Amino acid sequence: MDISNERKERILAYMRSKEYVPLKFGELMTVLDVPKEADAELLSILDDLCEEGKIYITRKGRYMSADGNSRTLAGTVECNAKGYFAFLRCDEEGEEDIYIPGDKLGYAINRDRVLVKIDEINQRNGHREGHVIKVLKRSLTVLSGVVTKFKDEMYRVTPDNKKIYYNIRILPQDMMSADIDSRVAVEITSQDKQGKLYGRVLSVLGDKDSLKSCVEGIIIEHGIKQEFDEGTLKEAENAPLEVFREDINGRLDLRDALIFTIDGDNARDFDDAVSIEKTDGGNYLLGVHIADVTHYVKEGSALDNEAFFRGTSVYLADRVIPMLPEKLSNGICSLNPGVDRLTLSVIMEIDKNGAVISHKIEKSVINSKARMTYNNANAILEGDAALREEYGHIAPALDMMNELALILNKKREKRGAIQFDFPETEIIVDSEGEPEDIIKAQRGASNKLIEEFMLAANETVAEYAYWSELPFVYRVHEAPSEEKIKVFNQFILNFGLMIKGKIDEPIHPKALQSVLDAVKDTPEERMVASMMLQSLMKAEYKDTNTGHFGLAANYYCHFTSPIRRYPDLIIHRILKKFICGRLDEKESARLRSIVPAAAANSSKTELEAEYAERDVEDLMKAEYMSAFIGQSFDAIISGVTSFGMFAELENSVEGLIRLESMSDDYYEYNEEENTLTGSRSKQLYRIGDMVRIVVARTDIRLRRIDFVLEKDATAENMRKFEAEDRHSRIVAKRSKIRAAAKKRRKFVKRRGRKNG
Repeated sequence: MDISNERKERILAYMRSKEYVPLKFGELMTVLDVPKEADAELLSILDDLCEEGKIYITRKGRYMSADGNSRTLAGTVECNAKGYFAFLRCDEEGEEDIYIPGDKLGYAINRDRVLVKIDEINQRNGHREGHVIKVLKRSLTVLSGVVTKFKDEMYRVTPDNKKIYYNIRILPQDMMSADIDSRVAVEITSQDKQGKLYGRVLSVLGDKDSLKSCVEGIIIEHGIKQEFDEGTLKEAENAPLEVFREDINGRLDLRDALIFTIDGDNARDFDDAVSIEKTDGGNYLLGVHIADVTHYVKEGSALDNEAFFRGTSVYLADRVIPMLPEKLSNGICSLNPGVDRLTLSVIMEIDKNGAVISHKIEKSVINSKARMTYNNANAILEGDAALREEYGHIAPALDMMNELALILNKKREKRGAIQFDFPETEIIVDSEGEPEDIIKAQRGASNKLIEEFMLAANETVAEYAYWSELPFVYRVHEAPSEEKIKVFNQFILNFGLMIKGKIDEPIHPKALQSVLDAVKDTPEERMVASMMLQSLMKAEYKDTNTGHFGLAANYYCHFTSPIRRYPDLIIHRILKKFICGRLDEKESARLRSIVPAAAANSSKTELEAEYAERDVEDLMKAEYMSAFIGQSFDAIISGVTSFGMFAELENSVEGLIRLESMSDDYYEYNEEENTLTGSRSKQLYRIGDMVRIVVARTDIRLRRIDFVLEKDATAENMRKFEAEDRHSRIVAKRSKIRAAAKKRRKFVKRRGRKNG
């Protein structure tokens, strides 16, 4: 039998047949009459079928069909951080999630791809329950965690990720230089017959309480790769330092045009530049010029494969982890001033109402006339005389850009786009990566005009791709569910607000924007906006267009940042093939088979990047607030629960006020009204109330901050927090002492044997 990928379905059909008896690999070779030289090909097919969840290997090494059993399903495990259970998110559309008790996970860890056998249907709520019969693919093989002593000569690593329930057992020879209470990166290497996990330490990140080790742990926890491999770096090193004459052939030459970049003060890679002029008819001619990264990152190259794997650059408080090596992102691909750079330009003619009446997409070459910063551009637009004189060649264009940006913003506002304009905060770190301040991020007119221009370019490109029927990666955003809107509406009732219209009918983004307008420039603006964000669906990448709810846009994509996002990179590749006449039917079919995976992986990596950014931000906030223990601040109640209430400071730091620390009364939680009420005093606490708090404790490992109400900040109450901390420190210190003593005894014993 000639084994090939085309025979995959035939092998699967055989395994599903009644005649099939579970066989080992060698037995399959014999039964299928596979020649010895084709064993690798058969193994590859079987591996593919296993990864797809269509077959699995028993503990005795026999291959069995999964799809033939209607009570067995493949999918991804989602574990709960606060409980000991998980759900299977099924691969097949339309299949409801399956509940998996913690003791039936079979040592699967969070986000593993697994096979689950359905055990029963809960008669009370109709949910299916099951147990993991096979881990198809580990989501992570390298984890971060803290070393503790186990038993005998063995150690264990407790994962930082609370969604991973199992410790990793480590033999002494696999410990490297790790010690008790070290945070380490550990690789899962094996699993015994009982399913218990074993591993080896890859690197020691530092002491478990150090900020640096905690940041490194978060990066590992989210599967983010920091270092580039040798092949990728070698390709980057071979990239040219300047644009060659032959690269310019066939491109629209815009080197004499007034084109410039506007970015943050600390930005080093510039992937978008803008230009503007007026037509004879009075319309605006807006140019958005994006670095032509695909000219240097060829499809299938090491650079391209690495960019696909990473999916996005990751922006943490203390560092940036780039998608592409700096040699490219800060060099030949960066639109630095005064040098020729290859670009892909979208030039749009826009009328006085903000409508794009015509456009063209061209391969181009530019020479940026200035590297403008947001701060300088904002000052120019605000009338700074000295800067307007210094940038006399730029100022008129900036004025015209601001004029157009206001028109575009008004158009978006009219169609109902949701505009989150609440003040965001920024964590300032020192040279050692330690947080030294939390400030409100400044966002002026130039920030907004760049945002408007990028949105216009992204919409224009997406609409063009849609009607040209191109294989494509769209940025889509579904409308929120009725349930989430009801929860949000209940939340804003605390502020005397409600969503206009009928809650049980499809909502329009205009209704949500009206809520944001009502709380603009109020203390609760940030809180309401944050809660609204949580109520919305997560935007994602797809190969089909379903529109963008939040932007109230029928067509949208990400086109403007190919240095830091893979979807933009693949979109550039497709557009260039199309406008150059190289996208025939065969190439279109090939690309259509590629874009779903690119979209899915980009959504996944974006999510992990966001989680990592959020976790590092929470970590930095806990570290920063540790300098303010015992100090009082004004705060606003941001959440009420059965165990206490959360309060948020003006700098966006949030802390928990525990119910047991509210010592003046016994407080009862009302779930329907989301309030806490004193049974004797009738003192009422609800979301949006202003309170005076004292910072009681911070825990950087748990990324948690505890507050107490100022009136409850008695010496006794504060001593409770100190006692808890002291107990934790004593336990940790005792563990270290015991481990050190055991090491000394072993050393003395070995030396005695040697001398004997």
